[in-house]
Amino acid sequence: MNSPISPSDSSSTPNLAWASQPPTLAWALGLAGLIPFVLGAALQWYGPPGWRMLAGMALLSYGAVIVSFLGGIHWGLAMRASPVPVARLVWGVLPSLLGWLAVLLDSPWGHLVLALSLLACFAVDRTVYRELGLDAWLALRAVLTLIAAIALVAGAAAYWMI
Repeated sequence: MNSPISPSDSSSTPNLAWASQPPTLAWALGLAGLIPFVLGAALQWYGPPGWRMLAGMALLSYGAVIVSFLGGIHWGLAMRASPVPVARLVWGVLPSLLGWLAVLLDSPWGHLVLALSLLACFAVDRTVYRELGLDAWLALRAVLTLIAAIALVAGAAAYWMI
C-alpha cells in the first residue's frame, strides 16, 4: 500500500511525496477550519449579549484544540525519523500545554496566550518545514495562522472594549 509518507532508507528525513505543493483540499479544509475563529470573534463583538460569553469560550476552546493539533504534527514527523529527534518530541507537547494554560486562564488572557502560541508554532514550523522540504506548505500555514491569531486578538479585545 502506498503511503504519502514512507520511511527513507538513506536518511532520517521522511519521504514526503506531496511536499511540493499542498493539495487544493488542504487549502479548502484549512480555510474551513477558520470558520470557528472568525465566527467566534464576530459573535463576541456583534452577537446578542447572552451569546458573547459562550462565543468567547468557544473561540478559546477551539484555539486550544488547534494549537494542540499543530504540536501533534511534530510528533508525527518525529515518529518517522530515526533516530527520533528529541527536540521535535518536546516541542510537540508544548503547544498542548500552552493551550491548556490558555483555557485555565480563561478570557481575554487565554485568547492572547493562544494568539502568541499560534505565532510561535508558525515560527517553529518555518524552520522545521524548510528542513524537511515542506516549504510549499508555509503559505497555507501563514494565511491560517494570521487569520486565526487576528481572530483571537479580536476576541480578547471584545472583552475589554464591549
